[in-house]
Amino acid sequence: MTKIHSPLSDDARKVTAEALQGAVVDLIDLSLLAKQAHWNVVGRNFRSVHLQLDELVTAARSHTDILAERAVAVGVTPDGRSTKVAADTKNPQPDPGYLQDDKVIALITDTIGAMVGRFRERIAATEHSDQVTQDELISAAQDLEQQHWMFEAMR
Repeated sequence: MTKIHSPLSDDARKVTAEALQGAVVDLIDLSLLAKQAHWNVVGRNFRSVHLQLDELVTAARSHTDILAERAVAVGVTPDGRSTKVAADTKNPQPDPGYLQDDKVIALITDTIGAMVGRFRERIAATEHSDQVTQDELISAAQDLEQQHWMFEAMR
């Protein structure tokens, strides 16, 4: 079996792996949560919320791929299986069925806000373990903060 060898020390790889795995779980679940809301949102602001949710999904999926591939590059296997995401997510889940636009905006705003906090913790944790990963986490956090602003402005 082929194994990807890490350029990082064992300790640095462990810190980096934890940060990357947490980010991958956060982003996969965010993309699923946002797609669920996208399909079921209703209300006066349906169209703008519907379209903004698609932008959020695109950003989350893009950063998921970048961060998961970074994990592999440093010798860590990312776990994006549905069972792992469901077990580890910290994101609140929307109710089933139609979702009122104002409730979607509140859910997404609060979810992204909490995620930004976790991303900032991961950024701090990887400052010494792997600055390349830190840079990728900063990029993801930047996009999450922009999305947070976009949804918060709709409140």
